[in-house]
Amino acid sequence: MMLLTIRLARQKSRTLKNTHLLYLFYSTNTPPISTTKAIPAYPFVSSNVSRIDELHPKDVVLSFNEWFMSRKNPIFDRIFEILRTQDDITADIAMSRFNLRLSEVLVLDVLNYEKNKDILSCLKFFDWAGRQLGFHHTRATFNAIFKILSKEKLMSLMVEFLDKYMKQRYFHKARFYNTLVIGYAVAGKPELALQLFGRMRFQGVDLDAFAYNVLLNALVEDGFYDGFEMVLKQIKFRGFEDAITHAIFVKSLCQQTELDRAEEYLRGLLRNGGVGLSGIVVANLVDALCKNKEFTRAASLVQDFRESGLVPMEQAYSVWIKDLTQAGELSEAVYFLKGKKLVDGYVPDVFRYNSLVCRLLRENRLEEVYDLLMDMKEQDIIPDDVTMNVTLCFFCKVGMADVALELYDSRAEFGLSVSSMTYNYLINTLLGDASVNEAYLVLKNAIQQGYFPGRRTFSIIADALCREGKLDRVKELVLASLDRNCMPSDSMYNKFISALCRASRVEDGYLVHGELSRLDKVTSRTTYFDLISGFNKSSRGDIAARLLIEMQEKGHSPDRRLYRAVICCLCQMEDPEKLFYSLLEVQLSQHEPSCLVYNYFIDGAGHAGKPELARDVYEMMTRNGITPNLQSEILMLQSYLKAGKIADALNYFRDLSNRRNLGRKLWNTMIVGLCKANKPDNAWNMFWEMRSTHLRPSMECYEELVKLLCAWREYYKAICLVEDLMQVGRRVSSFIGNVLLLHSLQTQRVFSAWMHSRDLNNTKDQSLVLGDLINTFSGGSNLDSDISQIEELIRQCFPLDIYTCNLLLRKLSISGMDLACNYFESLCNKGYEPNRWTYDILVHGFLKDGRPSEARRWMDEMFSKGFDLTEATKAFV
Repeated sequence: MMLLTIRLARQKSRTLKNTHLLYLFYSTNTPPISTTKAIPAYPFVSSNVSRIDELHPKDVVLSFNEWFMSRKNPIFDRIFEILRTQDDITADIAMSRFNLRLSEVLVLDVLNYEKNKDILSCLKFFDWAGRQLGFHHTRATFNAIFKILSKEKLMSLMVEFLDKYMKQRYFHKARFYNTLVIGYAVAGKPELALQLFGRMRFQGVDLDAFAYNVLLNALVEDGFYDGFEMVLKQIKFRGFEDAITHAIFVKSLCQQTELDRAEEYLRGLLRNGGVGLSGIVVANLVDALCKNKEFTRAASLVQDFRESGLVPMEQAYSVWIKDLTQAGELSEAVYFLKGKKLVDGYVPDVFRYNSLVCRLLRENRLEEVYDLLMDMKEQDIIPDDVTMNVTLCFFCKVGMADVALELYDSRAEFGLSVSSMTYNYLINTLLGDASVNEAYLVLKNAIQQGYFPGRRTFSIIADALCREGKLDRVKELVLASLDRNCMPSDSMYNKFISALCRASRVEDGYLVHGELSRLDKVTSRTTYFDLISGFNKSSRGDIAARLLIEMQEKGHSPDRRLYRAVICCLCQMEDPEKLFYSLLEVQLSQHEPSCLVYNYFIDGAGHAGKPELARDVYEMMTRNGITPNLQSEILMLQSYLKAGKIADALNYFRDLSNRRNLGRKLWNTMIVGLCKANKPDNAWNMFWEMRSTHLRPSMECYEELVKLLCAWREYYKAICLVEDLMQVGRRVSSFIGNVLLLHSLQTQRVFSAWMHSRDLNNTKDQSLVLGDLINTFSGGSNLDSDISQIEELIRQCFPLDIYTCNLLLRKLSISGMDLACNYFESLCNKGYEPNRWTYDILVHGFLKDGRPSEARRWMDEMFSKGFDLTEATKAFV
């Protein structure tokens, strides 16, 4: 059973600053509160947490769902659905069926219901209401619609509305001008409001008290203090001065930073019995003092006016909480809110709760967030979108993604407009719980609603879907985001394309790449490699070649392997020569003449088994005035050898040697190539011919030739090569040592060849040690010596690696599988990583020893590591 308190991050309470300041609020008519009680460690948290301790997540969901549903009004929902979805004529007919008894209160309630979501429908309802018989818009309803429009910064729409109103003239001239002045003032157009005011005064019409105050406030907001003084004189002259006028006057003083004058003015009103005082007057000055960092002075002011009992303090309290929150004094804000609720019965509005809860959530003060949310529920405060979004974010932060997801899934029931922050929290929490499918559905819905949660979040979920192979879902997200002009990051595009290519969906990857190019985005070099590789695998060399050219135009440089892969693919298509030369022509036109491009094509043709094309390119270099370099000659020689054109390779090699002395690299290339072409005699002769020139063959030459000679059972020649290697002062490599030991396990002829060589040559000490080692491994005899001694003997000859260990394991399996298992354990303890052959040797040994159950156990472990049995062991099974 999940309990919320298990998830809540326990945090120590901060010691409140300005203790004496907070004490001022609780040291008046009520009994004094001691300092220790005035600064609690949030005792109010424990009571609510204890209640949630016994709740199951489903109970938590049910509780919050009921709270969220309290904001719903089915009739209002139907009204806005009609206004949103139907044309004017149809909407008028549908609205008339409600038989609404229109009143100022009803119109205000309807406008307030969707004021933050559906502005156009609010405007349509306002217009519809104004056209109904028996109802006339009031000052309050006009002010409400103006505030809605101005809050949403829809000034052009508001001006259009005012122009339309001027034509309709709902009321007589005075009310008409009042409404227009109020409208332009609220719309932030005080200069137009003043012009209208002048026109109506010229016509002998005056504003009412409310309109005067709205105009006065607009002039303060705009900083038009000359006009302010003029209008203020008119208000005083007509006797319209009231509490609102005083509040605006104090506001003007505060805006001009005349705080001392503002305070003296306010206290003067208090001394005169509170005439003209209101909560907003005090709130304006408190707000200004807090913004000026004069918190103690603001606290003293609040305390004095509270003690007077002449002013309702709710607005001042609300401003104080707001300023503490904005100043980051969250502990003080929470404590003040709780104290005022306890002492004065003060309950903040939903906006004030929301701002404090959001700030606490950002700072991960989760216990306080939970406490305030429960407080709102208990006070029957109707939640708005901000409240519901912050609740979902809270459940995400405390690890209750299941609760958050259930509330999210019910969003349509209580009309929640999910915020981008909530989408981010929900998606990231679900991803953290490995709920990739749920995160995908949330992200898809977010994009459909016009939210793009952010490139990082998008990339994280796309990566997760790519890892799970759910590429169609990634494709849906990408296309949905592009349809809404939301741009995922370039890296996400590239990862998606690469994932499609790896899944053998290179055509889809190519389409996404085309979309990326259309948007002037450059595909990454790695992604180009994946695309080209994908088309090579699907035998579409023509598209691969086109992409190769394109990536160069985008500033990326392909390497030799990429050229090689593309050329090999082209050579497997119809009319390969035409495709080959077409690509070569483009490459030569894009680059300065050099050996590099020619070498790429010689190499590619050689690997494609087309030595004639390679030779043509080689000769083309000379015709174009480019002298082939050593790399060109090596690649040309390899082209012949890879294609099995041994005679051509020998002729080409002789031709080069006749022109100049050849270096080690060409000799090594020739010997290794002959070995890989399975030509032991040619390779043997070429090796000693090289030695006669006093050049030392590379270790690769020795290794490949020893391997080939042993494969042909030419053990004496192989031993001679090893003797030559040691005579020139070089140590036997692990590869050569392992080849000799492998063949020694299979036959005693290796040891016989070594004995014959010892009798004919002056054998060195190192060769004698190697002979002892070969003798130990020869035939099917058991290992009589201690394994550690054999390992030391091997180290004297060549470095031990995992393949050597596998040979020892195989030899031990002949002596006994228990010995082999003990050796396996010692290998692991020494840090060796067992490979496929390590496990295969054990499985094979147990099967041969008649112990199938143990063989099965090792097979299971082998398969769990991703290895498969060799064909020989499969046959044994």
